[in-house]
Amino acid sequence: MTTSALRRWAACASTLALPVALGLTAPAALAAQPAEPFGPACSSLPTSGEGSAEGMADDPVATAASNNPELSTLVGAVKKAGLVDTLNNAENITVFAPTDDAFAKVPKADLDKLLADKEQLTKVLTYHVVGEKIDKGMLADGTYKTLEGGELTTNGSGDAYKVNDSASVVCGDVATENATVHVVDTVLMPRA
Repeated sequence: MTTSALRRWAACASTLALPVALGLTAPAALAAQPAEPFGPACSSLPTSGEGSAEGMADDPVATAASNNPELSTLVGAVKKAGLVDTLNNAENITVFAPTDDAFAKVPKADLDKLLADKEQLTKVLTYHVVGEKIDKGMLADGTYKTLEGGELTTNGSGDAYKVNDSASVVCGDVATENATVHVVDTVLMPRA
């Protein structure tokens, strides 16, 4: 390399190094923005406070869910199964969260039996959790391994997505501190 080429290279390198040395990175506008929640039930989220989409983003997933009045049955089941700490301490997970109405579709005797059997309850709840972040762009046609060990499938387009061809995502891409939440209208059951 010639001396003049070396000088030009050094000038370019110092110009590039200066922003890094000052702790500057790409403008915030270019940084990845969290996805906006989508789906018909998102309008039922509070517009402010802990239960809002913005408020839920500040808390780990089990805590965030406890602030959503549509997820009280799920939150109670998670507590009964002893999974609060497990979910709150996990990183980059996806939770397909059944609404209270989803649990109401389960016959009362079956739901009572499930809630009384910690092992089976844990199996059902962990079937709703995937150990990776799944956002709207990945819901169109996917197969994902759950923490329970089984698989669930997703399909759809636009703002209409199904899980296992039975549950509709009614409010998707809700961000929490450690998870992406897709609220669903049906309780998912692992294969026996």
